[in-house]
Amino acid sequence: MTLYLWIKAIHIVFVIALMAGLLIYPRYKLHQLSSKPGDELFETMKEASNRLRKIILNPALILVWGLGLTMLYLNQSLLSQGWMHVKLLLVLILSGLHGYFISIGKKIDRGEVAPSSKTLKLLNEVPFLIMIGVVILAVGKPF
Repeated sequence: MTLYLWIKAIHIVFVIALMAGLLIYPRYKLHQLSSKPGDELFETMKEASNRLRKIILNPALILVWGLGLTMLYLNQSLLSQGWMHVKLLLVLILSGLHGYFISIGKKIDRGEVAPSSKTLKLLNEVPFLIMIGVVILAVGKPF
């Protein structure tokens, strides 16, 4: 297997880890919001979401970008394809969503005003929808 394919395989592994984290993180925060600061559930969900952020979300995001940029360096012809530009835009949006989730999480941890449970439930679906677009673009290369 070539170096490029090894990097691509590892990239996909960390994309899966990132997506898993982005899909569960808002749920942890929903559970946390169902209790009050100092309550056992609040503190348990706070600790679990912080571990998720430090151990999975942040490292996975860094590795996804690092490996993705390495693949682009090794195969620069991808940058001349329209689908790649749209995919990169979606990945930028997904990265921004990661930052937004972390920001919301820290506000919840501090007991500050946070989005409603309904808003968090809706936000929880956004990474999945973006992922659908990214996968269709990466596999189908429609343009």
